[in-house]
Amino acid sequence: ASKLHNASSSSSQRMNHGRPNINHSNCGAALQFTPAQMASLSPSEKDVLWNERHRSNFENYSLTLQSKRVPIGVQAAYTSSSHGFTATRANRRRSAQSIRAMLLEVDTIEDLMNSPLSEFITLAVNECIYSGPQITPVCQDVSPAFLNAKTGISREDNPGWHEAMSGDEAPQYWEAAKKEIATLEAINAWDVVNISSVPKGQRILKSLWTFKRKRSPSGVIKKWKGRLTARGDMQVEGVDFNEVWAPVCSWSTVRMMFTLQMVLGLASSSADVTCAFLHAPIDDEEVYLEMPRGFEQPGKCLKLKKSLYGLRQSPRNFFLYLAQRMEECEMRQSKHDPCLFIGDKVIAVCYVDDLLFWAKDPKDITELMVELRKKGLDLEKEDDCAGFLGVDVKVLESDENGRATKIELTQSGLIDRIIENLGLNSANVKHTPSKCEPLTRDDDGEPCQEDFNVAAVVGQLLYLAGHTRPDLAYSVNCVARYMFCPKRSHELALKQISTYLKATRGKGMIITPSDNILSIEAFPDADFGGLYGHERGDDPACVKSRTGFVILAANCPILWKSQLQSKTALSTMEAEISALAHCCKELFPLIDLAKSLAEHFKLEPVESTMSVTIHEDNAAALILGNTLPPGYTPRSKFFHLETIWFREEIARRGINLVKVDTKDQLGDIFTKGLTQVTFEYLRKKLLGW
Repeated sequence: ASKLHNASSSSSQRMNHGRPNINHSNCGAALQFTPAQMASLSPSEKDVLWNERHRSNFENYSLTLQSKRVPIGVQAAYTSSSHGFTATRANRRRSAQSIRAMLLEVDTIEDLMNSPLSEFITLAVNECIYSGPQITPVCQDVSPAFLNAKTGISREDNPGWHEAMSGDEAPQYWEAAKKEIATLEAINAWDVVNISSVPKGQRILKSLWTFKRKRSPSGVIKKWKGRLTARGDMQVEGVDFNEVWAPVCSWSTVRMMFTLQMVLGLASSSADVTCAFLHAPIDDEEVYLEMPRGFEQPGKCLKLKKSLYGLRQSPRNFFLYLAQRMEECEMRQSKHDPCLFIGDKVIAVCYVDDLLFWAKDPKDITELMVELRKKGLDLEKEDDCAGFLGVDVKVLESDENGRATKIELTQSGLIDRIIENLGLNSANVKHTPSKCEPLTRDDDGEPCQEDFNVAAVVGQLLYLAGHTRPDLAYSVNCVARYMFCPKRSHELALKQISTYLKATRGKGMIITPSDNILSIEAFPDADFGGLYGHERGDDPACVKSRTGFVILAANCPILWKSQLQSKTALSTMEAEISALAHCCKELFPLIDLAKSLAEHFKLEPVESTMSVTIHEDNAAALILGNTLPPGYTPRSKFFHLETIWFREEIARRGINLVKVDTKDQLGDIFTKGLTQVTFEYLRKKLLGW
């Protein structure tokens, strides 16, 4: 034990983050330490600061300074680095990992009902049409936790306490945990209180450690992160919290700003809010939390003073705090996107704790960041917007002044993980993401044969298709319809998407804006009853039509969608009218957003052109859309209301509704499977490659 203790101490000494060694003569220097420096204190240095003579200056660091027990796996790693493993230690460690794996894995209903959890579980089924095996809804579809337990997707990057503290990277995760505790204590996130002082009937929430390997968009590990969270699932609505809703910025806003950045030559920068949720105080409720694992103190618990991660109300509390700080810096909240803040010189977009800034002069961005820090927002400045939310921004071309004129948004790291998760590293490539025939429910088809989980992979593909790869929108939406009752045919559809991604791994969305940022075009399209004749006749979904559209600003994709219509269209005209109305619902807010940005940068008024494909009786849709005063025919009166709505808006906003040639209808790529020639032609017009 003495050797392990000394090995741990020497390792901490080596990672002291540039601070002086602490003794009784210089303990005052620790008052200026960062959380990382406090976390690197050796046991002897902790004894100095927690001495009765100095303790009053470091009361906030009770958990950091009283924690001296190092997890066994971390001790083993320290010993390995100093003395090397003996066979006995290695065998003991492997045995411990095997035992933990057996305790944590629940792959079948029988395993679940035979586990210690069984006394807390009751299986029940409401009246529904589901007739599949029990394993599917319980061990596969209930929550992301079950998905990860079943498939192992991202498990290595998101270990639990046992995996983190007994793996090869245990020292890194333990240092991350110590830094997290020191960071929370530095901002006075809680008071340590006796459990006996908790009011009778007050719930003490359980705490939970979450760990993560944070990666760059290319997949390279950047750092190891530990996060102490509260079990918000134990909270009761109306007792422990009230309002919980908090907004996040729309990616259409982000893409609009990227386009505007190139047209106007704006400077950009990104920033991360350190321990974002913990900035917001808890004023209205009393919340108690059990001591975090690895830092326990007998008979004690934590009374929270800040909005800890995991609490149901934390996201809302932080957003309100952020909006207030922005307002104090004269950044006005946009009425078109609550996460867009517009100031006299700077525009900012926030996505929870990630912020993007744009300005004509980079000094204005720096001044705003400094002002926000003075207001209490702990911003950590990064370079430009090159890695926002896992999206890599590459500059492909620049003008003589160094201003980017062509950029590409890619997610190659995510694509690599999808291919790896499906085990297709050596598979042949495909040139389209889907077949021309529609994907059906296939109730009588072969069952699944692969080890990967369809729902988990679809989730990754939805994130990819919604951010940088609109060419996947149709094929991914088709598979997503069946991700909770997949068959072999759906696995093969996922494999086709993945092999297509393998062929286009380094590709993304190329943004090359035209000179007029405020030239907005929309391309709505519909596939009338596309599943009819392919799906079972008694399935109501077989007669649904599909809506697909894309909206461009300055010839750059801003927003796109592919989905089945919620109602059953009785004619091609009705399907097209429904697609047109749905597109208008998304288009009009974008026009309003563009107008507000135009006013800010003193640009020309917005001009919008809506293009609609005309097939067969779609001429009627074009006529109905352009007719004022409102009129209708006996065939159109049952969808008269939505027709009147978008027709009046089109007239009021001065939008041109024009005919587009079928071969140039960009919306076609979102409504059906296309041949390789047609698909690559539309992809070139949409994505630039």
